[in-house]
Amino acid sequence: MKAVSSLILLLAVGSSALSSTPPTSMQQQISGQMILAPLTKGGNLPFRRLCADFGMEVSLSEMVYARSLLRGSPVEQARLRRWEGEQIFGVQIATNGVTEGLEAIRKLQESSSSSTSVQFCDLNCGCPIYDVTRRGLGSSLLRSPQKLHKLVKGLVDGTDIPITVKIRVGCESDTINVLENVKAIREAGASAVTIHGRTAQQGYSKDANWELIQQAVAESREAGYGHIPIVGNGDILTHFEARRRMEETGVHSVMVGRGALIKPWIFKEFKDNATWSPTARERIEVYHTLATYMKEHFGDDKMGRKKAWTFLPWHFEFLSRYCSYPEDEFAVQSTEKPLIQSRMPSSTENDDPLDVLLANRSGDAHDVIASILWESDSDEVAFRKLNEFSESVEFNKILMTGYSSEEDQVLANPLPGKAGRWNKRRGRKPGPKRSDEEIAAIRAARALKKEKIIASGGVWPPN
Repeated sequence: MKAVSSLILLLAVGSSALSSTPPTSMQQQISGQMILAPLTKGGNLPFRRLCADFGMEVSLSEMVYARSLLRGSPVEQARLRRWEGEQIFGVQIATNGVTEGLEAIRKLQESSSSSTSVQFCDLNCGCPIYDVTRRGLGSSLLRSPQKLHKLVKGLVDGTDIPITVKIRVGCESDTINVLENVKAIREAGASAVTIHGRTAQQGYSKDANWELIQQAVAESREAGYGHIPIVGNGDILTHFEARRRMEETGVHSVMVGRGALIKPWIFKEFKDNATWSPTARERIEVYHTLATYMKEHFGDDKMGRKKAWTFLPWHFEFLSRYCSYPEDEFAVQSTEKPLIQSRMPSSTENDDPLDVLLANRSGDAHDVIASILWESDSDEVAFRKLNEFSESVEFNKILMTGYSSEEDQVLANPLPGKAGRWNKRRGRKPGPKRSDEEIAAIRAARALKKEKIIASGGVWPPN
């Protein structure tokens, strides 16, 4: 068995052993943890299983629409499934009504089994996607702390399952009300609150504001609610960034989303308090494990592959962003700007072709990588075939096109259609990728224009 496969197996066995002695309260269960965020598309069961292999102890399902669940939607029902190795598992629901929310929670309890049992239920108050907010769900609930208090209290009083709430610091950038919402949530009796350090309007375009999270922690302690965990969320890519955020802000735990999608082994790094920089071969072994888990979950046939293809190639939009960030080299830089928001080093002619392939952002390349992983019977076969493809004429053609994926639009941007509340166009396809030389030329032209305008007494930027 390969080194990485052995490591995954060892971590999985360790996780099962730990689950036999659960903490005595919700607060104890999630404190000091790195928690996997509820991820649209990314939070599928095979991916959560992979994260559990690397030591993840607390996880959440993809967001479940309470109304659709009550109508018997098989898609929402499937999102309730839990991998047996997930020690502490919660289901996140989207609702804006007490009655609807409680009915959905009761449905969770009624259908509870070894594959669907949950330890807590999380209320989504942070999703910025237009299709969610237009229904009065997700981050739109942040506009009225009073209504949010009533909703959370109704859910807490109506069930014995611990209720947690995930929020952002506000809905629009000019109406940041995180302190008011945290106060409303904790006084309503929630077991924990997670704060994403951006407004819904910002999506993922700005750095997460951990100062606001720190203020919420301090204010809660001063008000006598220090026992209610506050989980910090936003821009965590490394174990040392996670530890620093916990120390500086006083949050009980951190939650990771994109960081886990980029490197599922971030949970191992957090537990070991050390960076793991896997080679291309070792990463392929991890990726092949994910493909194997998808086969087992969706089925190793034509229909199973069709279902898995909603997820497997998509994962490489994030896995392709992996870059090693050793603490001794990047700890200082991470204090100036989150590493996940920093520009990653681009590949060069001297890079190994396989590394270039794994870092390629083209959807065409991702589809081929996913196909090779799916069809390979072993890690060794997957490594050999991907190595061959990385040096092929077909991949060279993909490199020549320069097409790139749509970055974080898959998690943050509204659905296709006309401009929404914040005048963001939705569904626009990216143009051809500019070369580094073209980008440099554009920036130089803009700098010259700015210099001329200022020299002539003008104002920059122009009105």
